[in-house]
Amino acid sequence: MQIDKTTFNDLSIFSQEEEFSVFHKIDHTRTVGGRELLRWMMAHPADDLRKIRETQQILKVILENTEAWTLRISNGTMMVIERFYDAGIDTIPSRPHVFNSLFYKWFHGPDYGLIRYSVKHFRDFVSGMSILGQLIDNITEAPPRLQAYRERISSIMHDPHLISLARKKEETFSIKDVLYYSNYFKYHFRNRFIELAEIFYQLDAWYSMAVAIKKFNLSFPEFLDIPEPYIKAERMHHILLSHPVSYDIQLSPSSNFIFLTGANMAGKSTFIKSLGVAVYLAHLGMGVPAAKLQLTMFDGVLTNINVADNIVKGESYFFNEVQRIKNTILTINDGRKWLVLIDELFKGTNVQDAMRCSLAVINGLIRIKGSLFVLSTHLYEIGEEIKTNPNISFKYFETSIKDDKLAFSYQLKDGISNDRLGYFILKSEKVVELLESL
Repeated sequence: MQIDKTTFNDLSIFSQEEEFSVFHKIDHTRTVGGRELLRWMMAHPADDLRKIRETQQILKVILENTEAWTLRISNGTMMVIERFYDAGIDTIPSRPHVFNSLFYKWFHGPDYGLIRYSVKHFRDFVSGMSILGQLIDNITEAPPRLQAYRERISSIMHDPHLISLARKKEETFSIKDVLYYSNYFKYHFRNRFIELAEIFYQLDAWYSMAVAIKKFNLSFPEFLDIPEPYIKAERMHHILLSHPVSYDIQLSPSSNFIFLTGANMAGKSTFIKSLGVAVYLAHLGMGVPAAKLQLTMFDGVLTNINVADNIVKGESYFFNEVQRIKNTILTINDGRKWLVLIDELFKGTNVQDAMRCSLAVINGLIRIKGSLFVLSTHLYEIGEEIKTNPNISFKYFETSIKDDKLAFSYQLKDGISNDRLGYFILKSEKVVELLESL
């Protein structure tokens, strides 16, 4: 599924303030390698339904075995082993015996200290991979990719050096043992270590996703293998909110455009981002923040939410809004299935100009039947111009005033809002009073 940099930023998939990102919410990896692989996976959502379903199966298997599925290999172990391979260690004897072992320890003390410490971590790594291989072996009808990993782990582990090392206890390592195993790992095992490490990092990333699904009570979506775009969500909410309000929503070819209105802070942007994040997570093979989600595969998600000007290039806010819409039209006019999310279109110009531009964009986009659209706006007057179009559904977020304070229900309702609360907010925050006292 295609997602560009702007959409990643708009949906907060990754963020410079990482604690406010979707990635941070899902990241429960134990190793740097697992974390970077998870980051790569999240930057490349799947465009193959078979791959999505296999990932779902793998995560379900891990969830069913959460207590037993303990990753016993630490980030420290992986770092020590990688340092061992990168270090310029003096040549380790290939056939250590009493005399050359003592000689190496005495005259290559710093190197010996490193390799002795490393061998202990190699033992931890080998033992941990053996346990993971056995765990996968005990899974009934393991998904094909897990079966392939199990077979590869078993093949590599069927090595006398690894079998004997796994049985060793730390206190039983002699100087000769340290040199014997370190020679094997340094000169004969590197490529196989890299292969096993890649397998482990993948398992670490999947385990992280499974932990997030369990922790945040996410549900696996159902993908419909049909040609037309479709989304039906029940009690969907935003994964980044600690106390979210949920929504029910449906989009289909016969009703593929939501015209969304409501006052500032009423919940429009949150709703739009909730939908985008849910569809995105579904294409990772992840669970989603909804009680139930049915959808088709999408070729891409495009957003127009946080447009900015560019002082260096001399580009105004409105110019960049226009360019984003232009690029969106050029991208989605290809007969494929897209989800397009637009929040407060044409904020960078006056109201009359914004209404004219917005109306032109809406009347153009509704001709594209192969994609789904959500567009929010303050310009509720546009609704009168487009209300006869059967493909457009009108939704709004209600705002009320109680005891001179704004009250937001955050409930998605049918219809068009005509709330105008900007001046009320200005007054309630005593800005008007401050101005009058100048």
